[in-house]
Amino acid sequence: MAYIDTIHYVFNLLFLIYGSTLFVSYILIGIFSSFELSFYSKRNKFFNFTNVSEYKLLPTISIIAPCYNEEKSIIQNVRSLLSLQYPDVEVIIVNDGSKDESLDLMINHYELVKVNYSYEAKLETAEIRGIYKSTNVAYANLIVIDKDNRGKGDALNAGINVSRSELFLGIDVDCIIEPDAIFRMVKPFLEEEQGKKVIASGGVIRVANSCKIEEGRITKVNFPKNLWAQFQILEYFRAFILSRMAWSKINGLLIISGAFGLFDRKIVLNCGGYDRDTVGEDLELVMRMRNYMHTKEKTPYKVAFVPDPLCWTEVPTSLKTLGRQRNRWTRGLIDSLFKHKKMLLNPKFGRIGLIAYPYWVLFEWLGPIIEFIGIVYFFTMLYFGMINITFFILFTIFIFSFSLLYSSFAIFYEKYIFGRYRGNQFILKIILISILEMVLYHPLNLAFSLSGNFDFFFRKNKKGWGKMKREGFNS
Repeated sequence: MAYIDTIHYVFNLLFLIYGSTLFVSYILIGIFSSFELSFYSKRNKFFNFTNVSEYKLLPTISIIAPCYNEEKSIIQNVRSLLSLQYPDVEVIIVNDGSKDESLDLMINHYELVKVNYSYEAKLETAEIRGIYKSTNVAYANLIVIDKDNRGKGDALNAGINVSRSELFLGIDVDCIIEPDAIFRMVKPFLEEEQGKKVIASGGVIRVANSCKIEEGRITKVNFPKNLWAQFQILEYFRAFILSRMAWSKINGLLIISGAFGLFDRKIVLNCGGYDRDTVGEDLELVMRMRNYMHTKEKTPYKVAFVPDPLCWTEVPTSLKTLGRQRNRWTRGLIDSLFKHKKMLLNPKFGRIGLIAYPYWVLFEWLGPIIEFIGIVYFFTMLYFGMINITFFILFTIFIFSFSLLYSSFAIFYEKYIFGRYRGNQFILKIILISILEMVLYHPLNLAFSLSGNFDFFFRKNKKGWGKMKREGFNS
């Protein structure tokens, strides 16, 4: 039994070190996000973002929205994009080989005709079958690209090729965007610190399920009726309000959501555009842009983050679709980390190589694997009678309490700084969801992540996104 005692001691020590590091990381994330949110709130409390339109030198912007089988909401989504406030913006919809009526609906509703449109194909893409413009002057800034299916990264590259703007806003076409979102997103580019170039900025994503939508606008924010969507509300609070704000504070942000991100087009072109062979193109692009700035440009730069809720998206409402999404996220994460493994603990990349990248490896990728090993270890030690039940119960209560406190922190900021969800009923519901999350939703997410790891390493032929069923927005 001596070897079992040794194994027991070693595992306990390793789990203690790992758990303590994770615990400290969450505390630091809470502290950094608090400072950054406080600074942003004070600085912009009385700022009218529409005044940005009066700036003399505003960068031109292209909105690029890949579209694949979005017939249920495509007209409303395009209308939302066309209604965004900005002086010089073009909307580029890329129909990535849809098999439904998405393209025909756009052609009929927006009076589109195929045109000869000149552009420089700097990025390799699948064959473009046609480019459409509207005969209606009201939609003069709308461009629709019809191309063979090759995935989201390829569709975005096609849009970048056709774009003639200085910046591009990569979004999911199923998103509803706040009217002044572009003004808020472009502000970091206009306020570049001396000698520090802003290469990208990201915004907060919110859940649009059950919200009231009219003419492509969110007119009333409602708490989702679907249980799985409710869990994702809480997830998005933590991910955007706390995690990404904290990493933005130290300029260590490695991901800008593919649903909503503003990028320097020239830098992206110099990097080779989006990776067409990964399902985590949003994470991979930001990592490659950082790699490029460190190794090629060798100049100070920043990836900015705007904490205002600017983009609303439909999230999965079925367990099957949710599992596919999380499986894909895991595969994309591992793929991106492997493609940029030279960053790991490399001082040449500064805090990215020494702090941000190791964090993503240890806690975002390996976290679920280590948790699973911990569960197997616990039941093994329980079988051998080597578990102190009293200590285990107290430790479990501590973990649950800390998790609830961390979620409550994000809920507090959402309620009292942004306040998109009205009434005290929301507070009660989201706290109940945060309790239920620990016993129901978290184990499911663990299983989805483990399946993503298994598929990445043992099912090499599984490279696609998987079918993402959408319900569509209700007006």
